[in-house]
Amino acid sequence: MVLGIGSGATFGEAAKEGVEHCKTHGDAANNNKAKGRNSMIAWMRDLNTKERRTMTACFGGWALDAFDVQMYSFVIPTVIALWGLSRGEAGLIGTVTLLISSLGGWFSGTLSDRFGRVRMLQLSIIWYSVFTFLCAFAQDFQQLFILRALHGLGFGGEWAAGAVLMGEVIRDKYRGRGVGLVQTGWAVGWGGSALVYTALYAVLPESIAWRVLFAVGLLPAAFVVWIRRNISEPEIFHANRSARPAVGISHLLSAFRRPYLWTTVKVSLMVAGAQGGGYALGIWMPTYLRTVRGLSASSTGGFLLVQIFGALLGFLLGAYLSDAIGRRLTFMLSAVGSVVMVAVFMFVPMGNTALLFLGIPLNVMLLMKFPPMGPFMTELYPTSVRGNAQGFCYNAGRAIGALFPTLVGVLSERMPLGLAIAVFSVIAFGLMIVVLLMLPETRGRSLDSLEAPAGASGPAMDMLGREEMAP
Repeated sequence: MVLGIGSGATFGEAAKEGVEHCKTHGDAANNNKAKGRNSMIAWMRDLNTKERRTMTACFGGWALDAFDVQMYSFVIPTVIALWGLSRGEAGLIGTVTLLISSLGGWFSGTLSDRFGRVRMLQLSIIWYSVFTFLCAFAQDFQQLFILRALHGLGFGGEWAAGAVLMGEVIRDKYRGRGVGLVQTGWAVGWGGSALVYTALYAVLPESIAWRVLFAVGLLPAAFVVWIRRNISEPEIFHANRSARPAVGISHLLSAFRRPYLWTTVKVSLMVAGAQGGGYALGIWMPTYLRTVRGLSASSTGGFLLVQIFGALLGFLLGAYLSDAIGRRLTFMLSAVGSVVMVAVFMFVPMGNTALLFLGIPLNVMLLMKFPPMGPFMTELYPTSVRGNAQGFCYNAGRAIGALFPTLVGVLSERMPLGLAIAVFSVIAFGLMIVVLLMLPETRGRSLDSLEAPAGASGPAMDMLGREEMAP
């Protein structure tokens, strides 16, 4: 009897051990699956406090930048109707904002090399918030044109300071994902602007709602208080400050000196293609939905929210692929995919419901190219010229791309708006693809490796913009 009981207990224990063994292996398998699912965000737990706070500051600045700048795209149909503007004139207001933003980014980047990235980030946010607010009081085309132009100085300056700040603070192996994640702030700000637009136009007459929308644009200025209390300059900025010459007016042209000139030209053209295609579609999308597809203001807002969700997915995917497959290949996939999706969106016959959901993959492709831009440019230039070079390249590209909304507006008076958007989108993305073939891959490049020895002007580059290796 005792033997029987003992045998039964042994058998039960063995069975229990077998179950626990299976459970252990099952848990391990589940953990591996969870690890795979979380691989895109697990790196964030490895960031230190300074990296996290800097990411928050840059994310917030970029989101609020988008919140303010996207407001004009929503009010284009309203000001056309109220002031009797042509589409060419409406497009010109959008273009002047982008053109002046190129100067703002260039100057802000240059000044950030002297006064610091954080200080210029704060000044840029205050500037674009104040001039967005003042747009609420514009009485005619000329006044709105001037105010949107001045707004552009801060709009361009924020990215130039914020992208360099983030690129220098975060460690090399996480730079693509970190700077890329900051770019998702654009979708958040764009979505916030669309929500406010939809709400205001639902409860107020259009003649008043557009002014209130611009007035709300003052709110981002309050974010500067948090930045002043929590964000400090990057260590690499302080470490190299004493070793580099004083920054004067001539520093504005530092990106054009050897060995940076050819790299600067190519990167600027690549960004011009990316920005031009995006602007051709983004600025005119609300007008296309309302005038061509016949949607109401509230329905247009709903469409745009779906597209913004696609943009958010595109930013996240671009941030991940930037480190996973490299900056250059991510650019190429996005450019080719954008050409295909714009053609499908504009030319394939479909109802509004199908068009609604097509906005998700369209914006995934369109916005996937932007997260790698910050780290890509950060990894091309040393600290002494990084603010100037990065500010110029991104914003010179923006200035060239800014011509596309006006060209779309002018051309749409001679052909359907959808066709005009598609023509200039394909031209822009084609330019991007061609220039990409002449640019190097920078994934994994250490910023310390870009610092020139004392007395040298910078790292040697070959004809493709790559650092020459010592024999």
